[in-house]
Amino acid sequence: MSVKFAENQFKNLIYIVVISACIAAYLLGAFSDRHNVFPMPQLTALREHFRPAGFKPESRYLFDNQERLIGDEKRPAVPCPKQTNRTEVLLVLGQSNAANYAGQRYRSNFGEKIVNFFDGQCFIAASPLLGSTGTKGEYWTELANKLIASQKVDNVVIVPIAYSGSAVALWAAGGKFNDVMVATVGALKTAGYQPTRVMWDQGEYDYVLGTTEKTYSERLTSVIDTLRGQGVSAPFYVSIASKCLEPSNGGFKEDVADNPVVRAQLALSSGAGGIRRGVNTDALLGEDDRYDDCHIGGAGAAKVASAWADILLNNH
Repeated sequence: MSVKFAENQFKNLIYIVVISACIAAYLLGAFSDRHNVFPMPQLTALREHFRPAGFKPESRYLFDNQERLIGDEKRPAVPCPKQTNRTEVLLVLGQSNAANYAGQRYRSNFGEKIVNFFDGQCFIAASPLLGSTGTKGEYWTELANKLIASQKVDNVVIVPIAYSGSAVALWAAGGKFNDVMVATVGALKTAGYQPTRVMWDQGEYDYVLGTTEKTYSERLTSVIDTLRGQGVSAPFYVSIASKCLEPSNGGFKEDVADNPVVRAQLALSSGAGGIRRGVNTDALLGEDDRYDDCHIGGAGAAKVASAWADILLNNH
């Protein structure tokens, strides 16, 4: 009996040691990972050393050579809704704050009533939207939720084309994104869609570049003329947007509210030629609404979506 008892005690001791070692290893690993101390950096370096050259971890996302999001394996295509007089087709143009760089993700609260149109197909709208750069959040889907909830709209088709850090010159005639815009309008026509609103949210990069009021106005007019030439007669909404602070974002330390880009945006959006005033994000958003002094955070995204909804519904 004493030998059997001793064997059991020895086994129990081994179990305790093994379990304690596992717990210690787990805690050490968690601490090492959080604080980037031994052995995590060494293990990471060892893993990288033995990876094949050019190795990249698999991602659910697919991008084109402009880093535009063009595929998401978790996003199956759905039938595109037929456009009626109670359908909003929103053509979204601009730079990062129009793209997938917001600090809050949204998805359709109404299923297939809100879709993201891309490359001739429709997908239930959810951040990040196909057609723009980035994989974070955006506020266009939440705007669509508000439009449907108003009961003035039955369906919303969101058609985003937005590139981070893009100057207005790239959207004007001769610019590389002008061609993408024209091709997208063609794909919409083929699918039986006609934009009902065009949403322009851009200007931060041109403020940094020092684009003059006259030049910005001429180039944005070229963007509008291109769309009109493609048969897009929908109202063109111009956001008042120039604020992107701090050198880490390519901006300045301080903001000057009265600047050439804003003056051009205000002058163009006076109502003539179907050009209307969009959301003034420079004025609407405070420091706490931007997660890095430039890009729009969660609370800011909710504010912008509500402001856009007010504008569109009051002009419905």
